[in-house]
Amino acid sequence: MDGTRRWFLTRVGAAGVVGVAGCTGGPSGTGGELTPTDGTDTASDADDGTSATRVGMVYATGGLGDGSFNDQAQQGLFEAEAEFEIAYQEAQPEAVGEFGSYQRQFAESSDPDYDLVCCIGFLQTDALTSTSSNYPDQQFMLVDGVVDAPNVSSYVFAEEEGSFLVGQLAGSLTTGEFAAGAGATDPESTTVGFVGGVESDLIRKFEAGFTAGVEHADEDVDVVTNYVGDFNEPSGGKEAALSMIDGGADIVYHAAGNTGTGVFQAAQERGRFAIGVDRDQSLTKESYADVILASMVKRVDTAVYDAIEAAVEGDFEGGGVVSLGLEQDGVDVIYGQQLGAEVGAEVKDAIATSRRAIVDGDISVPTDPDDA
Repeated sequence: MDGTRRWFLTRVGAAGVVGVAGCTGGPSGTGGELTPTDGTDTASDADDGTSATRVGMVYATGGLGDGSFNDQAQQGLFEAEAEFEIAYQEAQPEAVGEFGSYQRQFAESSDPDYDLVCCIGFLQTDALTSTSSNYPDQQFMLVDGVVDAPNVSSYVFAEEEGSFLVGQLAGSLTTGEFAAGAGATDPESTTVGFVGGVESDLIRKFEAGFTAGVEHADEDVDVVTNYVGDFNEPSGGKEAALSMIDGGADIVYHAAGNTGTGVFQAAQERGRFAIGVDRDQSLTKESYADVILASMVKRVDTAVYDAIEAAVEGDFEGGGVVSLGLEQDGVDVIYGQQLGAEVGAEVKDAIATSRRAIVDGDISVPTDPDDA
């Protein structure tokens, strides 16, 4: 294994299956230049004689350890591992150009043969459109994108709905005096910020919902926005957030993967606040818990778990789109473990009221910032 690069972890999730898979077929190599490997999977069969369901995971750029999107997807894998008899391998591409190679390697592998390939992130959509067509017998699932193919199950989320709630939180707190943990608002400033990763229709949904939520709380609050252009550039996230904070923003929300780590760093250095994304980042990035007001959680784990469950039970259905919003508990606001208790009941109640109104259709949340 190339020690200079994040690569594959092979695990076995089954009662009665001993150890981990040894030399296996499937993806291998570095830098996107892949070569198949030969060998046998020592987890070929469970003790009861049935074959384990094999899952290939192709993560988004940014890799595992982001405390956010990829880690949330992996959590779904772990949940499935605890429940079902599965064996799996994980690939962590470093560039968009590697997605197709990894998808193909999993699809082409015959020793082992992968029952399901999970493709995490909208940037995999173009590659999977081609891969799914070339490998019609391979089952795929895609998170955050839609591929209209009979062997692909697509999962999308109403990111704008959850972002509306954290936007309302930011808009409510920035106009008053609020201090907790290592942060404090500036009542003389009514500005909040949004830091995105790669600018795209998907990430603009986060921005649109956040902006609409801020405006719902107070129409006089300004939202400043910056797209770093990368999901794995903490230094860029920090630079963007510092610029916002120094310009008057006292709360910054990010939808930027590991780039968002820099947002937390900036908030902590300047004594302001941040809002996390995808997971409860006051837990996954606990060294910044003293400035993380809340996180807009996105249940990517649910999507991964459900797809694996369907593959295990022989119920996998491609060609469809599964939508997960507030009503389906696919997105939500989770208050920070350290700071959440400091947020007043009046603010929380107002946000809970908005949540119900969105689910009931009484509040329509835009998906484009130009409409917010």
